[in-house]
Amino acid sequence: MTALDPVVAPPGTAGPDELLAAWLPANDDPVRPLMTLSTVSASGYPDARTVLLSEYDATGLYFHTDSRSRKVADVTANPRVALTLLWPGRQLVVQGDASPSSASEQAWAYEHRSRYLQQLSWLNTASFAALDGAERLSQWAEFGHEHPSLTPPLTWTGFVVRPVRLTFWEGDPDTASRRTEYRRDAAGAWTASLLAG
Repeated sequence: MTALDPVVAPPGTAGPDELLAAWLPANDDPVRPLMTLSTVSASGYPDARTVLLSEYDATGLYFHTDSRSRKVADVTANPRVALTLLWPGRQLVVQGDASPSSASEQAWAYEHRSRYLQQLSWLNTASFAALDGAERLSQWAEFGHEHPSLTPPLTWTGFVVRPVRLTFWEGDPDTASRRTEYRRDAAGAWTASLLAG
């Protein structure tokens, strides 16, 4: 065994569901954390971008986006992804498999988006981005005035990432940091290990 080999976590170590509940905000909390979604592109290069965590449950962690986006093309071609969430002194890395979420879940997520993000889902296009600043401001205001309430555009889609590995990193200014890592086996059970930070 080397200094970097994992050590089996002792009995009584909190399970991944307990830690997720402690680290992540409740689904009805309007302040949603950002997370980095990492994928592998068709070229074989990794790619990363920031998305909102819409919600989480026993199935996994959810994010929503435009179906025409590069990230959707990447996830569709290779559903194995990673999510990274950061807080001061903490980091959560989720490795898992992404699959489309249900229509009802996508509708719930859209309803719970801020008005700004609801409108962004309609106007966040390459042609809109190509407009100069004054024109973007004008068209944004006009769209908002003409659409006092919004429903999801046809391009609205969502994914759930079902974890196969969860790594909770915790720093400590008074001692070494460490990671608590959970791996899911073929039967769906979690095995916990402690690793160097």
